[in-house]
Amino acid sequence: MEYAEIRESFRIPLIGFGTWDLRGGQCVNCVREALDAGYRLIDTAIMYGNEKEVGRAVRESNYDRSEIFVTDKINSPYASYEKTKKAVDHCLETTGLDYLDLILVHEPYQAYCDMYRALEEAYSEGKIRAIGVSNLNRRLYDRLRKSADTIPFVNQVECHVYYSQLPYVEYLRENGTIMQSWAPFTEGRRRIFDEPVLKEIAYSHQKTSAQIALKYLVQNQIPVIPKSSKPARIRENIDLFDFTLSEEEMNRIQTLNEGHSLFGWYEE
Repeated sequence: MEYAEIRESFRIPLIGFGTWDLRGGQCVNCVREALDAGYRLIDTAIMYGNEKEVGRAVRESNYDRSEIFVTDKINSPYASYEKTKKAVDHCLETTGLDYLDLILVHEPYQAYCDMYRALEEAYSEGKIRAIGVSNLNRRLYDRLRKSADTIPFVNQVECHVYYSQLPYVEYLRENGTIMQSWAPFTEGRRRIFDEPVLKEIAYSHQKTSAQIALKYLVQNQIPVIPKSSKPARIRENIDLFDFTLSEEEMNRIQTLNEGHSLFGWYEE
């Protein structure tokens, strides 16, 4: 596994396994499959309703807990300082894990700065190894950065070949934050697997369009969290580290960038 690294010796796997929409036994089995395939980051959230299953798969795995990076996210029912403090304990209790590697404020709720302050306290108490945010544009990120004692380690945002946000990636890194991509395949908003540029590049490397779409982000040091329930696709998505895209190929893929969200996020 390769990692993105930043301040305070913090590092995060460049590819993780997303669990949105996975439930029950299917979720447990998919997380087990992902771990066996080499994934070392598992991404869950209170909103997903599968923290228990993710925790079970991690606890029952053949891998040492220290090898597995678990991310959780706190959503709107806990959108206050006091409720977020309780939510941290909820996440730990529901997953059955002694600690979580990263907890994010799931969206920029009105109280997101207060929620983040509660995460800072949990971080100082050792309940969480790192803290961060999700879906914050630059204006909202700067607002938080100016008031926070601990700069977010991660900002998890929409990021894919049609909306790569590379200037924002660099801005975040300059301020000590790693951008992590959700929706690296656009969640069906584009026919990304049929994109001619990706198909042509994939053919030259004997890879798939999906792998090229992920590799472009990973090679830009943007961690990704693709999700699949199919074992073959789970293994395909992590098979990214035996080839490198050339500068010309990276530039061709960058021409796909449309410069705007496909989900309506990040409007200033």
